[in-house]
Amino acid sequence: MDGSPIVPRGGASLSPTSPTSSRHGNGGPKRKRSGAVTHESSPGSALDDDHGDQGDHDKKRQPGVKRACNECRQQKLRCDVVQEPFQSCSRCNRLKLDCKIESNFKRVGKRSKHAEMEKEIDRLRRNIARAKTQGFMADEDEDVHSPVAPSTATYTHTRNTSLMGSDEAVSSLLHLKRGGAYAVPHYSYELEGVRLTDDNVTHLFNEFFAYYHPFLPFLNPQQPPDQYNQQHPLLFWSIIAVAARRFSPLDCPSLLTNLSGPMTRFLWTTIGEVPSNYHVVKAMCLLCTWPLPTSTTTSDPTHILCGVMMKTATGIGLHRPNHIRDFSRVSVELNKEQLADRVTTWAVCNIVAQNVGTGYGQPASTLYDWTLALRPGDDPALHLSTDLEARLQIERFCDKVSKEMYSNASDPRGVAGDEHRAMLMRVYRRDYGELQASVMSQQLGPIVNLHLRAAALHMRLAGFFDSSKTPGYMDDLMGLWRAASSFLDELLEVDKVTSPRDSVRGTILLYATNYLQQVLVAAGFTLLKLMRSFFCKTIDFDRGRTLFHHSVKAIRATSVVHNDLQWRLAELMVQMWNGARLDSRNNAYNPDDDTAVQMDDSLQLKVRCRHSMSLVFDSVWRWREEYQTAGRGSLEKSANESSASSAQLDTTLMPPHPLPTSSSMLNTNGALTPTETAGLPAAAAAAPATAPATAGPNPMIGGLPYGGETNYDFFDPQHWMLDGLVDFNYGGTFVPPLEGA
Repeated sequence: MDGSPIVPRGGASLSPTSPTSSRHGNGGPKRKRSGAVTHESSPGSALDDDHGDQGDHDKKRQPGVKRACNECRQQKLRCDVVQEPFQSCSRCNRLKLDCKIESNFKRVGKRSKHAEMEKEIDRLRRNIARAKTQGFMADEDEDVHSPVAPSTATYTHTRNTSLMGSDEAVSSLLHLKRGGAYAVPHYSYELEGVRLTDDNVTHLFNEFFAYYHPFLPFLNPQQPPDQYNQQHPLLFWSIIAVAARRFSPLDCPSLLTNLSGPMTRFLWTTIGEVPSNYHVVKAMCLLCTWPLPTSTTTSDPTHILCGVMMKTATGIGLHRPNHIRDFSRVSVELNKEQLADRVTTWAVCNIVAQNVGTGYGQPASTLYDWTLALRPGDDPALHLSTDLEARLQIERFCDKVSKEMYSNASDPRGVAGDEHRAMLMRVYRRDYGELQASVMSQQLGPIVNLHLRAAALHMRLAGFFDSSKTPGYMDDLMGLWRAASSFLDELLEVDKVTSPRDSVRGTILLYATNYLQQVLVAAGFTLLKLMRSFFCKTIDFDRGRTLFHHSVKAIRATSVVHNDLQWRLAELMVQMWNGARLDSRNNAYNPDDDTAVQMDDSLQLKVRCRHSMSLVFDSVWRWREEYQTAGRGSLEKSANESSASSAQLDTTLMPPHPLPTSSSMLNTNGALTPTETAGLPAAAAAAPATAPATAGPNPMIGGLPYGGETNYDFFDPQHWMLDGLVDFNYGGTFVPPLEGA
């Protein structure tokens, strides 16, 4: 109490300026964590030896542990390292790590950094391999396998992209030269190794908006590619995939082949993440309209993808654009431009969904609600363009036909009864006449007119469900004949307008949607079926034969890759024509013949569950039975015999120019089912051409009665009826001709 300083045990003075006072000021055991404190780097400090009256408390805090070692700090784990005398922590001992303490150590994300470096190394090596294939050469004194340039090199690898871009790093690392100048292209867009430059993307976008966009005009041609990529990469790459169907940049000669696999994986990965961006819906609209090429419908996900598209659209409130906040966690206010874009996208979703339903012979997942109702007094933002409005009205008509004709709840196959169907046909003929008058008066162009005639064929194909005793049977067949020939005439006439890039083929067939291709196939089978029946005596047989011949050419023209589904169906139709061996002289129309035509039920369908497209599947089924009965050799012999008398037709049946070979595509493309010998199964490819169909057991041509149990997925429309049955000459250039006059 005399004012002298208190000396604790150990003799150390506890003045207000002493380290102990500053450390335990106010009597609290607060510990300073600053890395700049000098006593933290002095494990032998006297402060740790002199505890005063708080010895028991300090023992509990284990005063020998100043801080965690570097490895434990990196992982944010507790550490029991002892600094004096130094003893490694138990974790470092167990994992055999270098246990040390550094005052200036800072945690770094090494794992992500290493992963990024490995990815960069892998990408640079791919650049090297691609550059070599393009004719570039690396300097012999450089190590091309090393991700980092040698220390003696002029440039060194850097992670700072602001100083040196990735492609420039490759250039400086390898000194790739052609003629003494650096010529490494700068790739701006990449998807799983598929890489495009700015020029590539510009050309592909110009291709899309020039030739594909008129079929489905709902995107903005003035919007730059970067903005589409920012909206969502799937939309950007979907545009690229569609444009690549007929066009590939010079430095990407097999773009569609290389893009199919990555695009498929990217699509389903995006869908699996439950997208909330309506630009993903736009991408699915494009991929449902122009699917990635496939040789079998087993691997065709279009019908499934269409359902996902509609569910995603309704899930994010695209069908209620004025009440979008009801489907969002935050308040959303749309301006007129955004509102119009969402209304247009919703209308396109329904158009695409109806096309998919009609083309695949399945119930359409459409929703023609209040948003799509045409009301003159509504907000202009809710109005569609004249082309899309006409298309929407046409698809509404197709939806009405499908639901009334093929959705009978009292029939096991869903088909309306004969009397009800005849009454519906009279009603729909009147409705179609009104629709046709309304659309044609607007003069909207050939694409809308094509869809209008496709709707007429969709309606008239119900005539194949009638029996010969149905009232007005011949009139319905004549209406069907006129609808099919009218659609083909319109398509072939419009296609005479040639593309600026191609003086041989027209623009419609080259860039036609999947739906128009399916209707084209249905029209071709309609001609073939009618001309092989009693009905041929009531029509101009020569005109029908010529029209069928042109339809086969048109189907081949729509083929994107050799041996895809369109190509195979065209070959099948040729085989069916040759197998029928129609004689034009016996079947020609004779106006002087007063003999009544003997009607029968040979035109009735056995396959009746695929709506209007039941004709296509029924025709393939019948061909399968005929092929199995006659034998592979018999049909091929009939085709070869007919070639001598049809040399003129043979030259016109050849493809206008060689389609790109796709043997590599069939083996590597993710969207195409891998096959052997250019698409033929191993058994069929190995079998001799003259071997009969019964030479060996083949489950694809076993006796499968209609309505019997099968092991096939009913969703697969044609693959399981075509595979293993056709021994077409895919490897050569000769195509079996149509039978001549």
